[in-house]
Amino acid sequence: MLKEKLIKKQPLDGKVVIVSGGSTGMGKATAKNIVQLGGSVCIIARNTENLKKAVKEIESLKTNDKQFIEMISCDTTKMEQLKPLLTEFIEKHGIPDYLFNFVGFAIPNYIENLVLDDFKIHINGNYYGQLIPTLIILPYFMKAKKGFISFTSSLVCYYPMMGYAMYTPAKFAILGLAEVLRNELKPYNLNFSVLFPSDTNTPAFAKENETKPKECLMMSARSKIYSPEEIADPFIEGILKKKFMILPGVSKLAWRMFRHFPKLVRWIIDRDLQKVRKKIGKE
Repeated sequence: MLKEKLIKKQPLDGKVVIVSGGSTGMGKATAKNIVQLGGSVCIIARNTENLKKAVKEIESLKTNDKQFIEMISCDTTKMEQLKPLLTEFIEKHGIPDYLFNFVGFAIPNYIENLVLDDFKIHINGNYYGQLIPTLIILPYFMKAKKGFISFTSSLVCYYPMMGYAMYTPAKFAILGLAEVLRNELKPYNLNFSVLFPSDTNTPAFAKENETKPKECLMMSARSKIYSPEEIADPFIEGILKKKFMILPGVSKLAWRMFRHFPKLVRWIIDRDLQKVRKKIGKE
């Protein structure tokens, strides 16, 4: 739950936020927070039914009559489809104040089962799915010399685990993109953030578990699974504080450990894999 004190302040009053991947999970939870804090929101996703349901839920949280909730049904990896839709939105409502990118998915598997197209699918969905909305919005932010863009990476950047050979490189790419844009666009007064969530109870996570290698399932079983709200709340608080790296829950500890003791983290991951392989008779 968002802090009551923060809701009373209405820090997003009059602000407009575009949320890609906003119909379910962390994106939807964040869109709800935006509206509770006085902002207006446009959620983007492929599934129209999920979008309609999300809009109804979000509308019930409006705090004033000036707010609006809109939806765009589109695949964010399709520049030619998304660009005219976002252009139309901007012509109607003006340049937004924020773009929050939550698009992403993982289909974990053993490396020997993968082909090149599997890697391309993950780069397309996890990297281009966040890059394309950014490329569309950036010229408006640069012209206005204001704006805030957030990306969603993952805990896997600091706790890389077997089974994620397709997903992890894409999430590193997101971090690299954010780092470069932060530096290059500093003269334009733009702000950037990167969210590093750990396992979160979303429809995408449920799907992810269907293909996880047995070792990966066993290794991650001890980890806490967060609710979307447990990620969305510190995310919004981090955005309001203009934090570049937003590390909710266990992600903060993982980042600190990997930063200061990378050899230890690798030793722990390797030890855990050896243990579970022994349990399932692979050693």
